[in-house]
Amino acid sequence: MNSKKILFLIGLSLLFMACTQTSKEDSDLPSWALGPFERPEGANPVISPNAVTTFDCPMQGVSMKWEESDTFNPAATVKDNNIVVLYRAEDNSAVGIGKRTSRIGYAESKDGVTMNRLSKPVLYPADDEFKDLEWPGGCEDPRVTKTSNGLYVMLYTAWNRQTPRLAVATSRDLINWEKHGLAFGRAYDGRFKNLECKSASMVTKINSSGEIIIEKIKDKYFLYWGERAVYAATSEDLINWEPVLNEEKELLEIAKPREGYFDSGLTECGPPALLTEDGIVLIYNGQNKRHNEGGSLEYAERAYCAGQFLFDANDPLKVIDRLDKPFFYPEADFEKSGQYVDGTVFTEGLVHYNNKFYMYYGCADSEVAVAIFDPNK
Repeated sequence: MNSKKILFLIGLSLLFMACTQTSKEDSDLPSWALGPFERPEGANPVISPNAVTTFDCPMQGVSMKWEESDTFNPAATVKDNNIVVLYRAEDNSAVGIGKRTSRIGYAESKDGVTMNRLSKPVLYPADDEFKDLEWPGGCEDPRVTKTSNGLYVMLYTAWNRQTPRLAVATSRDLINWEKHGLAFGRAYDGRFKNLECKSASMVTKINSSGEIIIEKIKDKYFLYWGERAVYAATSEDLINWEPVLNEEKELLEIAKPREGYFDSGLTECGPPALLTEDGIVLIYNGQNKRHNEGGSLEYAERAYCAGQFLFDANDPLKVIDRLDKPFFYPEADFEKSGQYVDGTVFTEGLVHYNNKFYMYYGCADSEVAVAIFDPNK
């Protein structure tokens, strides 16, 4: 056998091994899970800070560079056959995570990657009846989806630098928003009005047009929420939500962090949960503890990686399955450098667009990136 033929066969063998390895890694995800998600080459980050755009702050009465320092933790949905990303933006009013004022910016895309941004925020602390909830910390970490009749619903964190609390806003165009106040403010005669709460993921489904829309479970709207554990809440109007309680009339913990795993520190709910033929899939953000405190040795200390739950569609409080390893974790340089140097891929936005899933996430609390899952591959 001549040397050229030997080299050809060696190359063919290496190619086969590489393909086999890729298939093996892809098969690590159970059939119910979404993924694998891939970062489009050369595209990320898709949203970065902008030191040029200004905004007349109604609270301070001065012009602010409202997205100068960091742009991260995005929601996403579809409007007029475009992807819209609503991202958290911080000004340069202070130093440190949670010390600046956050506002929600708007970006639109035809291809899911190239973004056209508005120069002004679309949701922000104002001199209104909700300023005690939102000032001076701002409006943080939105999740958004829409109803079958086109009403967009956002749950975000209202941060007055005393108590972070879930708040609700609605819109018909994703630009002009009506605030409704605290999500849990009226539940159980105001018992949970001052409850620290964040990260709410409404249950949704893919409709006949291929869009992700809000879905009811047993005639009620349903959401998962929380960061130190996964909790639940229900609603009849999408505005007022009641947390689900246990037999002792305390908050029901559906799932919690696990010692020795990537989610040993936190299990923070991510994008809207998706009802599938297998059950309800919830993507969440797991924070790893320090290695000497029970964290996984496979991942960096305090890193945020993305996991998935599968809940029973008939009993959304029942966990059927859960990934033991993250399906997405900090790899790129921009995911491990920024405000949060330990690394984070903080998932909050998920859309189904042109038969693909686009997942938008915050990178190290500083920029926004996208990863894409093509079920047809």
